[in-house]
Amino acid sequence: VQLQASGGGLVQAGGSLRLSCAASGRTLSEYAVGWFRRARGKEREFVAAVRRSGGGTYYANSVKGRFVISRDKLKNTVDLQMSSLKPEDTAIYYCAGKAGNPIMSTMMNGDMYDYWGQGTQVTVSS
Repeated sequence: VQLQASGGGLVQAGGSLRLSCAASGRTLSEYAVGWFRRARGKEREFVAAVRRSGGGTYYANSVKGRFVISRDKLKNTVDLQMSSLKPEDTAIYYCAGKAGNPIMSTMMNGDMYDYWGQGTQVTVSS
């Protein structure tokens, strides 16, 4: 499956953005999907994940209550609705896919994923 992340941009602190991870070649509901981010000079960081269709969701503590991950089956996407954005949310955001239905606690490990999108830049100004 090929993944493509989109929806990034420049937003003021407190604003919102909606990222989308689109899949081609396969139905994304067959995959567990995670969102990760990498800020300049920092390591990749887990943001959120959703299990295969019908499964649960998982969030990093830093985004819990502000971000929501969800599936859009009609569009074959996994979206990340980001609200109350902070300057520290500034990063390149990547989506990743893993076939099957891994244990939720393992989904914060980026090395576990098989497929990655190209990333989309999110910049939050103060």
